[in-house]
Amino acid sequence: MNTEARYDAFRELARLRGRPGELLVESLAKTRGTTGDSPGAWAPEVAARAGLPAASGLGPASYYADLAAPHGRRHVRVCTATACFIAKGGRHVGEVEGALGVTADQVSADGSVSLQAVRCLGYCYAGPAALDGDAPCTGAGLATQLTGRQPRHDPPIPAADTTGDPVLLAGIIAGEAPWRVWPRAVTGATPDEVHAEVAASGLRGRGGAGFPVAAKWAAAGRRPGTVVIANGDEGDPGSFADRLLMEQDPDRVLEGLALACFACGADEGVVLVRSEYPRALERMREAVARAYADGHLGTGVHGSLVSLEVRVVAGAGSYIAGEETALIAGLEGDRGCARARPPYPTDHGLWQAPTVVNNVETLAALPWILARGGAAYARRGVPEQTGTKLVSLSERFGRPGVYEVEFGASLRWITSDLGGGLRDGAALAVLQVGGPLGGFLAPEALDVSLTDHGLAGRGAALGHAGLVAVDERVEPLEVLRHVWEFAEAESCGACSPCRVGSRRGYDLVRGQNPPGQEYGRLLDLMAEASLCAFGRRVPPSVRSLARAYGTRLAGWDQ
Repeated sequence: MNTEARYDAFRELARLRGRPGELLVESLAKTRGTTGDSPGAWAPEVAARAGLPAASGLGPASYYADLAAPHGRRHVRVCTATACFIAKGGRHVGEVEGALGVTADQVSADGSVSLQAVRCLGYCYAGPAALDGDAPCTGAGLATQLTGRQPRHDPPIPAADTTGDPVLLAGIIAGEAPWRVWPRAVTGATPDEVHAEVAASGLRGRGGAGFPVAAKWAAAGRRPGTVVIANGDEGDPGSFADRLLMEQDPDRVLEGLALACFACGADEGVVLVRSEYPRALERMREAVARAYADGHLGTGVHGSLVSLEVRVVAGAGSYIAGEETALIAGLEGDRGCARARPPYPTDHGLWQAPTVVNNVETLAALPWILARGGAAYARRGVPEQTGTKLVSLSERFGRPGVYEVEFGASLRWITSDLGGGLRDGAALAVLQVGGPLGGFLAPEALDVSLTDHGLAGRGAALGHAGLVAVDERVEPLEVLRHVWEFAEAESCGACSPCRVGSRRGYDLVRGQNPPGQEYGRLLDLMAEASLCAFGRRVPPSVRSLARAYGTRLAGWDQ
């Protein structure tokens, strides 16, 4: 297998000029906030100031949603993701457009206000939602809140533990202080010992792929220059667990990152937080500052020979940029497109250095594992998938919020007993699991365990474990169109099967009648030939939706 690094002209130019790309997206974002002009008018100048050619600025500025969308003096982002779409059948977007006097993804003639449609703000428990600047507004009266006729509604994320001994909610629910494990580990343990406990725990990544964490760490090989990235780009519409952790227990996330860096022999950590989470971004930056002040980060941590530098970076609006190779591209200042593998990031990642990317929830589990032992963690959950998981329940449930459950819990128990069924006596039509590309289940198919294997047997994927209830008020074909619209809008465009296929799929589904064999061939091609999991997951997702609706979407299950 070829794992040699490929020559990349952008990377080489950036290396020669001191890696200015690391600050390029941030510089572009600052300029974007001051102008309503298209990127062609200002991005080349930003690139030139960084010593880069015009294309280096135009590429990301025309790719990332936050940079490509025009900005007025007042910029509003309205959520169009699944939970907010289901909350009012998508009508909230038109209501907001009418209230502000501007259409989505446009700026008013006088430049006073702009409106950007985004695909998750992490308020799935209280949607529909919008960010007015960085100020949240949520609920049925969204449009009146934005016009000032009603106070802004910004409810906290409801959270509950069902296990009796929370791992991920240890600080939020049980009041367990952070930074208790790290000082002991860095002064009294070895990287091998930390790695061994995590291996014994059976911990798998919580970002969707479910790859064994210890195996990923081992692949990096503790080579010089290794970097560990905390992936806080929680893009799966329907999930808000990472937002909860970063906002309410950021120190635990950082402690987990520090432990991962120690085990991997890394002296650099990066925290990537999506721009749609401004409060999480602020809290993580505050936590990093505290960690330096308290001696948890920096040179000679706690009197040891270990040095660790950590920085926090904001995303710029892209679903696919949560995929690890696309995330790395974005951190280098490039378009956040998926890259072919091999080579894998653990061999050639950020600026060609060995790079480990772990999800925020994955890292937040490490302090518990190191405090109580990997064997104790492995006894939780089920043998094929150990430990606990944060599950997000959407606004349609009677008791929405984040619940910590053990793997193997019944999906019916989670939705009925924890979630309280649907609010207002509504009937469940289908359940979205793991985001639009995770899959859909019919009400009679919920007697399935919360595991990758159990859900795969029903044609779904766990993803971030966001559960979005779709009730009978929304027409099945509208839900199918919504999924294809998401796929078309968020495809990074790096490969033709996904770029062209998602656009063609969206065009086909906007018709009233199933297109027959052409549709089936399109799905087969995307599933087999797409570069990354995004394109490969679209076909099983839309097929699962057709199966879940049965005769109501007859012909769309090709």
